[in-house]
Amino acid sequence: MIKIRNISKLYRNVHALNNLSLEIPDGSIYGLIGPNGAGKTTLLRILAALLTPTTGEVWFDNEEIRKSPNIVQQRIGYMPDFFGVYPDLTSAEYLDFYAGIHGIPRSQRPRIITDLLELVDLSAKRDAHVETLSRGMKQRLCLARALVHDPSVLLLDEPASGLDPRARVELRELLRTLQGMGKTVIISSHILLELAEMCTDVAIIQGGRLIASGGVEQVARRMGGRLLEVRVLDRIPETLQILRETPGVVSVNEQNGKLLQAEFTGDDQALAQILTALISKGMPVISFTPRSGGERLEEVFMSITEGNSPS
Repeated sequence: MIKIRNISKLYRNVHALNNLSLEIPDGSIYGLIGPNGAGKTTLLRILAALLTPTTGEVWFDNEEIRKSPNIVQQRIGYMPDFFGVYPDLTSAEYLDFYAGIHGIPRSQRPRIITDLLELVDLSAKRDAHVETLSRGMKQRLCLARALVHDPSVLLLDEPASGLDPRARVELRELLRTLQGMGKTVIISSHILLELAEMCTDVAIIQGGRLIASGGVEQVARRMGGRLLEVRVLDRIPETLQILRETPGVVSVNEQNGKLLQAEFTGDDQALAQILTALISKGMPVISFTPRSGGERLEEVFMSITEGNSPS
């Protein structure tokens, strides 16, 4: 468990982080959501023991980061948003270089390098120079670099930035594999739907403050309820009335034509009750589609960055 307690980081008169507290469970894929300047990168650099907070504490189990920075750094693999590569090195040489930096004995490096290249699906590029790799391959190689000392926690700053859709899918699957290996993965990203699909938990940060945190669906509900799209063949006024009278439905709007959008609170049982109410009264339902937590998070994010309260 990573415990962040009342962390603040002050640059002159600007609070990059302002009294932020957060708990990150072991084995989670934890997403940090927020606009540019929200404080996500500052938080990641504090977690990596590269920055010292102005006030507050960060605990990795029983180790406080300022008292034991070297011990904590051994447990951390950090992949910044801008990373340096050495184009004249091959992929294997690149990983060997960083293994040496981490003090891994030379006799152990070949096996580690082979395993990591296989993990990130770059075995075929072992002897390829880094400069010849695509951006997606470079991202995976730098992720392998962050794993070279077998850390228990990975910090990834905008890992999907600049990747094409296929590379993003590959990254998502790789992160799930790492989670299955027992690693805790902390990610910052602006690609909210991708983040919601790969994360178990999220935190929304704005202006250095924590707005909300928890499971993806939990946060989406807390920030604005759940959203349901209902399409009917006809009898729109009756359908609207039934939805408005159904317990748990907060609001209903007619979007266009035969599409209705309802915001509701509650769990999947409440969702089933809404569908039952429509069918039992003979409404000609064509489709009944709850919107994903990721879609709602995207709406919340857009509302925050526009300076409005989320709907």
